[in-house]
Amino acid sequence: MNQPLAYIHPNAKIAETAIIEPFSTIYDNVEIGEGTWIGPNVTIMEGARIGKNCKIYPGTVISADPQDLKYQGEKTLTYIGDNTTIRECVTVNKGTNALGYTKIGNNCLVMATAHIAHDCVIGDHVILVNGVGLAGHIEIGDHAFLGGMSAVHQFTHIGEHAFIAGGSHVRKDVPPFVKAARNPLSYAGVNSIGLQRRGFSTEQITEIQNIYRVFFQKSKNVTQALDFIENEFESTPERNQILEFIKNSPRGLMKGYTTKAEI
Repeated sequence: MNQPLAYIHPNAKIAETAIIEPFSTIYDNVEIGEGTWIGPNVTIMEGARIGKNCKIYPGTVISADPQDLKYQGEKTLTYIGDNTTIRECVTVNKGTNALGYTKIGNNCLVMATAHIAHDCVIGDHVILVNGVGLAGHIEIGDHAFLGGMSAVHQFTHIGEHAFIAGGSHVRKDVPPFVKAARNPLSYAGVNSIGLQRRGFSTEQITEIQNIYRVFFQKSKNVTQALDFIENEFESTPERNQILEFIKNSPRGLMKGYTTKAEI
């Protein structure tokens, strides 16, 4: 199924059912899984590991060298999971020695012109809307949604099921299950619609809302809020996930709820 006008390095490992359209270039040390479609004018550079049944659209560049002055040509990788779609003109850089790889999970959708920098780790079922820009060393949990033209600072963590409004500047960590909006980025409630769609019960969503009211809307500092939540809320997977994220936040959390106008 490889078109004669595509260039495929003889050492690349391409599944028999993968399709490579004309004018695409596949470098050495590349692996592409069963049923994956590589559109025309796509460049897959060294170190790419692309899973099954992916779709990669024209103009995309996968596994290019990091845009990092510390990178000295070391051999690193880019992983893209199964059933992931990457639309037009997306750029995904390989890792550096800091982590060794950049990773996009399974069943993700990366829309046109997004950029994913070196050493990012993106979970499963993540959606990055058009023009999202991820700096290096970012971690994004499963089922997160980043609205169009959002920009994320290096080393930031975004929790599972988080929803970030379009045009946001994400300079601090965004914990799981929440909506984030405004400028500067602030807590805007729990992502209840997304959670409902993914099978969370009313009781689970209510518990998450109550936990974040303590953390973001009460007059408590971080230590006081954590102590209160640990002592007053029963241990559940959601409570424990929230506590673990907050305790291990590398950049500190975004601002709490505010009614102030954007600045």
